[in-house]
Amino acid sequence: MNAIEVSDLRKSYGELEAVSGISFSVAAGEVFCLLGPNGAGKTTTTEILEGYRSRDGGTVTVLGMDPADGQRTLRERVGIVLQACGVQANLTVAELIEMYGRYYERRRGVDELIELVELDAKRHTRASDLSGGQRRRLDLALALVGDPELLFLDEPTTGFDPAARRHAWSTIRALCNLGKTVFLTTHFMDEAQTLANRVAIMRAGSIVALDQPERLGGRALRPSTIRFELPESIGASEIPGVDGELAHEGRRVTIQTRDTLRATATITAWALDRELELEHFAVTQPTLEDIYLELTGASEVEAT
Repeated sequence: MNAIEVSDLRKSYGELEAVSGISFSVAAGEVFCLLGPNGAGKTTTTEILEGYRSRDGGTVTVLGMDPADGQRTLRERVGIVLQACGVQANLTVAELIEMYGRYYERRRGVDELIELVELDAKRHTRASDLSGGQRRRLDLALALVGDPELLFLDEPTTGFDPAARRHAWSTIRALCNLGKTVFLTTHFMDEAQTLANRVAIMRAGSIVALDQPERLGGRALRPSTIRFELPESIGASEIPGVDGELAHEGRRVTIQTRDTLRATATITAWALDRELELEHFAVTQPTLEDIYLELTGASEVEAT
């Protein structure tokens, strides 16, 4: 059974149709990432799935239940990390996890959760004294205290420094190893690329692409770019022919090609045979961010 099933979901605010009949599913055990600029409808969609917002049309099931019914059984099987979470600031990390755990019949141990979110050294630290990154890890621990099957993560690493973001990614991977399903929203393309099994991109209330990160928007079929600089003694006319478009400006050469492997082999074999040093040699493919900007029009509209 899929963890989430959405069919023809619709939601309007007056004359604004925030969600325009979208359909998708999330398989049990996968990390599903929903991307989109502000106002695309992803927050509205997520809140409907979480049971915090009503829908105008369509069907939604989360773990086989309709979140609009507000069933306690569903809430006990779901964990949520919002963009901003409030906790009792005067309590310590261990005290908060112990207290929140009392709300659930099934719960994970305090020690286990503290280790999972890497807060061992902060076990007896009050929440008010934690850094921003440490607070977000505490939020994650509290979302996991009821041992949920499905976890909603809304911009989980916003405001993190690079090291804290890597720690968070490590924790999310650990959750996947435990068999959890993760529904992730983020503005960081590298986060989606690293964590997601599948990515959906929303624009103006509609899903405009849904696939694996490597295949999204035909990404795997897009031409690659080969870049390098020629030695001063070599002209661009001496570069061997390859299947692609070659452009040059001074010593800088750019080749756009769909036959990446063959073109790269041809150029490098030519350089090695002539003992040439091709400075700054690099082969790149369109990034997830490139595809995202193209599909969303690289513009942001008013938030829903």
